[in-house]
Amino acid sequence: MADEVITIDGPAASGKSTVAQLLATRLGVSFLDTGAMYRAVTLAALKAGVDMTDEQKLLQVMETSDFQFSVKQGKMGAYIDGVDVTEEIRQPEVTANARYVAASAKLRHKLVRMQRQVAAQEKRIVTEGRDQGTVAFPNADIKFYLTADVGERAKRRQAELQATGDTVNLEQVQRALEERDRSDEGRAVGPLRPAGDAVVIDTTDLSVEEVVETILRCVKEKCSKRD
Repeated sequence: MADEVITIDGPAASGKSTVAQLLATRLGVSFLDTGAMYRAVTLAALKAGVDMTDEQKLLQVMETSDFQFSVKQGKMGAYIDGVDVTEEIRQPEVTANARYVAASAKLRHKLVRMQRQVAAQEKRIVTEGRDQGTVAFPNADIKFYLTADVGERAKRRQAELQATGDTVNLEQVQRALEERDRSDEGRAVGPLRPAGDAVVIDTTDLSVEEVVETILRCVKEKCSKRD
C-alpha cells in the first residue's frame, strides 16, 4: 500500500474528480480516478456488444481485456488492449451504462482489487470515487466526502456536456443525476455514503479553488498532528 492515501468520495457532479486531480497536482502525488476504471470496463463491454444487464458477459469482457491505467503527475490515463481510451470513456453512452458495472458485486470486487494494486505501486496517492473511504481504502490516512445540492450539480454537469457540444435540457440532466444517486446509494455492495471518519464538504457555493484550498488546509493540519 502507498505510504499515504487520501480518498475523495461523493455523488456525480459534486466536483470530486476535478478537485482530486488538482489536489494531486498541488501535492505532487499520483491521482487515481476510479470512475475511469468503471468507464473503461463499460466501454469494452459496449464495443463487444454484450448485454449490459448480463453480469456473466460483463465478467468475461473484463477477464479477456487488458486494462491499464496511468496515474502519474496528477493525470489519469486509461488503456484497453494497448489503445488509449482516456477521452473515449467520457462519452455520454459510456456514462449512461457505467451503472451496470457499478451495480455488479463481482465486478466491483475485481475493480477494488485493481485499485489497491495501483495504489500499492505509488508512494502517495489521491484517489476518488464513490466507495474509496468506505470499501477500497478503509484505512486511508485522510478521507473527504464532497456533496452539493442536486440542482447545482445538474448545472455543472450540463455545462460539462455543453462544452463537448452536447446540448441537453437541465431538467433531464437533473433527473439523470437523481436516478444515479438512487442507484449508487441503494446498491447492496459499496453504497454511496460518507465514511464515518470522513470530512464532509458541501461544495454548492464553493469554487473549485476554494474546495481545494479547504482540503489542503485540512491535509496539512492532519499531517502535522500525525507527525
